[in-house]
Amino acid sequence: MTEPTNNVESVRAAVAELMPRLLDDLRRYVEIPSVAFPGFPTEPVLAAHDLVVELLSEAGASDVESIRLPDTSPAVFATIPGPEGSPTVLLYTHYDVVPEGDPSAWKTPAFSAIDAKDEAGRDIIIGRGSADSKANLMLHLGALRYFEGKPPVTLKIVVEGQEEFGSDFDSYPPSAPERFAADAMIIADVGNIRPGVPTVTVALRGSAAVDVEVNTLASPKHSGLFGGAAPDAVIVLLHALSSLHDADGNVAVAGLLRNEWAGTTYTDDEFRELAEILPGVEPFGTGGLGSRIWSGPAVSVIGIDVASVDTSLNAVAAHARARINLRVHPEQNAVEAQQALVTHLENLKPFGVSLTVVAGEAGNGFAAKTDGPAYTALSAALTEAFETPATTAAAGGSIPLVNSLQQAVPGAEVLLFGATDGFSNIHAPNERVVVDEIERSVLAEILFLSTLGSQPAHDH
Repeated sequence: MTEPTNNVESVRAAVAELMPRLLDDLRRYVEIPSVAFPGFPTEPVLAAHDLVVELLSEAGASDVESIRLPDTSPAVFATIPGPEGSPTVLLYTHYDVVPEGDPSAWKTPAFSAIDAKDEAGRDIIIGRGSADSKANLMLHLGALRYFEGKPPVTLKIVVEGQEEFGSDFDSYPPSAPERFAADAMIIADVGNIRPGVPTVTVALRGSAAVDVEVNTLASPKHSGLFGGAAPDAVIVLLHALSSLHDADGNVAVAGLLRNEWAGTTYTDDEFRELAEILPGVEPFGTGGLGSRIWSGPAVSVIGIDVASVDTSLNAVAAHARARINLRVHPEQNAVEAQQALVTHLENLKPFGVSLTVVAGEAGNGFAAKTDGPAYTALSAALTEAFETPATTAAAGGSIPLVNSLQQAVPGAEVLLFGATDGFSNIHAPNERVVVDEIERSVLAEILFLSTLGSQPAHDH
């Protein structure tokens, strides 16, 4: 089926011919409940693994193997040689999915791939994992089928089996750098900002955890007899937590990096819809939305230990504890940012009470190189495929494997794009993928690989 890629319309037509089979494969793939969480059956996870092996082998990957690590679902690794001297491109996605959640919140069964149309009349497929991230295997598979197993570059394909829960695979690449050596890496675990807007994700925020604990009394005391003078641990904790933001909701911790976001972002109305902000409630913070959710810090109280309202007693609290999640600017060291939060809390002493502050896990964010040949090629390919200029966005979450791959192959250009979009309901009920997004993304990957194939490889 290979056509000269200098004729974009002929490639577009060839991709259209590939789509019916790709969609059939996607439906079969989505219907496998491959949840790699503790307590879920392993048979469906292994069935998804086996299907990935089958599909890649059928598409021309003659060297397919499984990477098996302790307490980790097997990852699929395939290599397809390109012409001698051509660059190497690593293509990544994952086959596991999150659980369905509340079944009653789904309009259709979570693990039945349902064809439908969305509010805009676009063809969609509904089902858990349809967007995150099973459609992205079709992206790689479509490119392989187009090139009939003879790509213009050497391809390494990695399909992870336990991305959603986390596993030993997150830290594996630095121990086997030669396996992952590449000139460029496409991490297909993200998508477009909105349907029809081609987007390269160029940044991920880092993350850090901090616990803060308050002890004021040897034991709780009767609020009638002691309240008003006995120091209430909950009140102390709430004063500490309230210091983390200013009156407008901006993070008020010194030493945390924030700058304006230069790429595209959601409109205010889109963000309200996506975040499901209730009527009469306003978003936190001031300045550009992108700087609040992508290129600036965020502080969230994700857990708090106090007495339950339903079982509460008339007592002054002796103890209270909270866990804080800190999201960090993509270019700031996460441990440095975490220490800034720790220092802020340790210096507070509300009502003269010292806080016990403990730093937990921390992981750095990611900022892509945007001046290299792979980024230029991908941006141009997306522009051609979607027939509108490509833009850049970021993601507020972190993907630990990205940093691990960068550590293993520091010279590689790491780029994030995929066949989903910001309205796909990933990790939520009624997850869906837009068929046209898959088709255009397959075309973009073909054009990208063709362009990169005309360039020489560099020393890894």
